[in-house]
Amino acid sequence: MTLLDGIKVKKELLNELKNKIDTKNIKPSLAVIQIGNDSASNIYIKNKEKTAINLGCKFEHIKFKEDCTEKEILDKIDELNNNNDVDGILVQMPIPKHLNEKTIQNRIISTKDVDGLTDINVGKLINNKKCLVSCTPQGIIKLLEESGVSIPGKNVVIVGRSKLVGKPLISLFLNNDATVTVCHSKTNNLKEFTKNADILVVAVGKKHLITEDMVKKDSVVIDVGINRIDGKLYGDVDYENVKNKVSLITPVPGGVGPMTVAMLLCNVNTVYKNLNNK
Repeated sequence: MTLLDGIKVKKELLNELKNKIDTKNIKPSLAVIQIGNDSASNIYIKNKEKTAINLGCKFEHIKFKEDCTEKEILDKIDELNNNNDVDGILVQMPIPKHLNEKTIQNRIISTKDVDGLTDINVGKLINNKKCLVSCTPQGIIKLLEESGVSIPGKNVVIVGRSKLVGKPLISLFLNNDATVTVCHSKTNNLKEFTKNADILVVAVGKKHLITEDMVKKDSVVIDVGINRIDGKLYGDVDYENVKNKVSLITPVPGGVGPMTVAMLLCNVNTVYKNLNNK
């Protein structure tokens, strides 16, 4: 077993990105909109801010109260869309239930949509066209590539079909010539699918859903799950019992999570280059 070390790959990617930013003397900018005061969101945004500033990027944190109106959010997004000094725009999820998530996400102009969640970017991804791609799925592919894992021809099983991870991954793996199977909460006999996977990606949010008997020997396992129980983090994969059966596996934490932040800043830099024709 070898660890797929997201922390190591993240550092390498960000060092490379920082060199580009320093060499060109540029200052890409990211604006993050937060609605309410979700404790997990506070941590994620602090992490994004710290990473962005360390790279030499500009970072703007825009906060709205929990009971704000949808119009207030949409007006702010319009303002950011039209601001040439803002490259990337991101609305931190989750948002309060009285707001329409899809309406808000799609208000961000697709060329500044560093989360890759607008219908335009999702449609381009499905059609294998150049676009901004959702950060976690993009990070998974990058982690596999940087770790020397060949994707073409591989039997890939994705457990989970969320719009943030599962669905974009389907297109990314297909675009990389893998054979893709998607499993979810209505799948019967999950084990029959997972134990045949060359590459298994699990993103459902259920502690130790995948056990040692459910994985193929010498396969590659990507655990996207983050489950907080009694102050401790667990993945969707029973790591201790699975790790000695597989060839490569991501730890939780330290696997996919760091890659998500790295790809976000890579997306911000891509937007800067596109908007400035550089």
